[in-house]
Amino acid sequence: MSDLKYQPGFGSHFSSESLPGALPLGQNSPQVCPLGLYAEQLSGTAFTAPRVKNQRSWLYRIRPTVGHTAQVPYAHSGLTSADKMTVTPDQLRWAPMQSPWHTKLAGGEGVDFVDGLATMSGVGDACMHEGMSIHMYFANRSMGNRRAFQNSDGDMLIVPQEGRLLVTTEFGKMDVGPQEICVVQRGIKFNVSLPESYAADGITPLTGEEAVARGYVLEIFKGHFELPNLGPIGANGLANPRDFLHPVASYEDVDCPERDYQVINKFCGELFSSTTDHSPFDVVAWHGNYTPYKYDLRNFNTMNSVSFDHPDPSIYTVLTCPSSEEGTAVADFVIFPPRFMCMDKTFRPPYYHRNIMTEFMGMIYGKYDAKEGFAAGGASLHSCMSAHGADAATFTKASAAELNPVYFDGGLAFMFETCYTLKVSPWALSSECLETTYVDCWKGLPKLFKGPSNA
Repeated sequence: MSDLKYQPGFGSHFSSESLPGALPLGQNSPQVCPLGLYAEQLSGTAFTAPRVKNQRSWLYRIRPTVGHTAQVPYAHSGLTSADKMTVTPDQLRWAPMQSPWHTKLAGGEGVDFVDGLATMSGVGDACMHEGMSIHMYFANRSMGNRRAFQNSDGDMLIVPQEGRLLVTTEFGKMDVGPQEICVVQRGIKFNVSLPESYAADGITPLTGEEAVARGYVLEIFKGHFELPNLGPIGANGLANPRDFLHPVASYEDVDCPERDYQVINKFCGELFSSTTDHSPFDVVAWHGNYTPYKYDLRNFNTMNSVSFDHPDPSIYTVLTCPSSEEGTAVADFVIFPPRFMCMDKTFRPPYYHRNIMTEFMGMIYGKYDAKEGFAAGGASLHSCMSAHGADAATFTKASAAELNPVYFDGGLAFMFETCYTLKVSPWALSSECLETTYVDCWKGLPKLFKGPSNA
């Protein structure tokens, strides 16, 4: 990965060229571009969006994007739109997703990132640019050098749980592994290959048929991710802009005389395929603020209580996509990283809770401090006003724990939190990984009341 280069900063206007003189100076789209390149603008917002919200980039490429065949339906049994999902108020949890569970999508054959996508839950209508979806991905082979993917429905936040991903985009390359995330925005073409994979311990390398990558995807149909406001926290803390890395220009000049370069497009919840006679990753230079990026979750600066009371989980927000209602998110990406636990006279695991928001949780490694049995690679869904909190074993242990300052380093969990009430896909509800007895984890909570009985 030594050829990978990045530029730091979040939401900044960048410029990058892989050949000297490829980037025009003084004009966005000159009459004749340097080096015989074509100018093409990629807009992530409406032309007339306020300047502070406007996102677009100019791409200077060897060929324009328009040169492709008609797009035809592409069969994919793993992706599900919200109108085919089921409503349930029950608390749900899934055991770690195993590879045979995913490879059924391809009739038992190996799958790449695109064919290994499977929808867990979602809501809304991608055609109306309202709502979101949550997917799992599994891959045991690369997409290859004649295949690309474009999501016209929304931005994709990719959270690897096992195995590294080499994500080639029109803007350059990103190497992303467990404890990192990347965001590829709406309309940006990308390819995912598996440069290397590791066992769950993160140390043992896997090769051949054992090499796999798996993880989670949050897809939002409206808006874009941004850093949360810090408010009384002040100028520093949580995720810092300088730690977000954007790729630099890196182009492919590849001709395909057989017109066999496949581009798969997710459009209104369906997949379509077209072919072209060249690689879409032929951008020699670009400038703008609509660019993919990656972030290492180990750089997150955790804010926590140093007096009393357990803080709300919003204090761990890495990225947010705001809704039109102030303080309410289309989606928040929240992590529960290694951190000091030092509040006094307080039940330290997450408190028992009913929430107007819906919470989908995943586990990168280790264990979650509020649940027994929530393993890396698994998932849970606690919907709007569905009660949740520490299980019986955790409650008993935490109630008797000494409240000395302690450093929690047992795992890394995350949460996709949304103002929408999510539906659940038939695929997720019929999965052999669904824990049908999950609700029983709260059965052992004792009655501790010491007041007079009115019975």
